[in-house]
Amino acid sequence: MSRNGFFWGKHHPVPAVPMDPNIRLTTAQSPTTTEEFTQMRNVPYHEAVGSLMYASLGTCPDICFAVQSVSIFNHKPGLTHWEVVKQIFQYLKGTQDHWLGFGGQKRELLGYVDADGSMEENRKAISGYAFIINGEAISCSAKCQEIISLSTTESKYIAAMYTAKEGLWLRSIILQVFNLDLSAITLFCDNQSAIALVKEHQFHAHTKQINICFHFIRWIIKEGKLCLVYCPTDDMIADTLTKALPSSKVKHFASELGLVTH
Repeated sequence: MSRNGFFWGKHHPVPAVPMDPNIRLTTAQSPTTTEEFTQMRNVPYHEAVGSLMYASLGTCPDICFAVQSVSIFNHKPGLTHWEVVKQIFQYLKGTQDHWLGFGGQKRELLGYVDADGSMEENRKAISGYAFIINGEAISCSAKCQEIISLSTTESKYIAAMYTAKEGLWLRSIILQVFNLDLSAITLFCDNQSAIALVKEHQFHAHTKQINICFHFIRWIIKEGKLCLVYCPTDDMIADTLTKALPSSKVKHFASELGLVTH
C-alpha cells in the first residue's frame, strides 16, 4: 500500500462494483476528533475525486453515481469516504479494458431517466439520466435534486423534466452539426404514475405541490419533440446512475451504456 493508501495491496481482490450497495455514506463518518483530522490531513481526497469526475464525464458513465456520492463529502471527508474513493479506482483498474465503443448498431437517440426512491441523508432524491445513440452513451448524469420531493412520483416527474431539457439540447446539437432533424425522442421511465401525470394534464391532491415550472415537459411532449414511454425497472439503464447496485446489474447496465471490451 502506498503512503497515502491510494492503492490496495496485491492480495486484495479487485472489486466488481464501483460502490458496495451495502455501504451508506453519511456526514457522521466525517472527522470529529483531532486524531481523525490528522489521519485525513495528507490524503489527496479532493484530487482523487476530481480525477474521477473527469473520468465519469468522459468515458466511464458506470461510475457516475459512486463519484456523485463521494463528492458530497469534499468539504469534510472521512476514512470511510476515502475507502469508497479507493474502491472506485480499483474498479476502474479492473475494468480498464472496457471502453465506450461508437459506431455500433444504428439507432436513433434514446433517453432513460430514473430517480432514487430512497432519499439520501439530506432528504433529496438522486436524479439519473442517460442518452444513447447507436448503442453508446453520449450524455449521462447523476445529481441530487435541488428540492425535497414528497413522493417517488414527484421525484421521477422532476427527473423527467430535467432529462427532457437535456434531450432538447442534444436534439438541437445534432440538427446544427449533422443537419439531421430527429423525430420525437423516446424517453424511457419506470414509473407509471409519473407518465400518467404527464399525459393527464390535471392537478391532483397528491401532486398539487409540484412547481409549475416542472410541467415544462408536458409542453415538450405536446410539441411532438419527446415521447415518454414506460420501461420496466430491470431494463432501466438509468438505475445504475441513481443507486449502488450488485455486480450482475452493474455489468449488465455498463454493457447497455456501450462499454465494451477491447
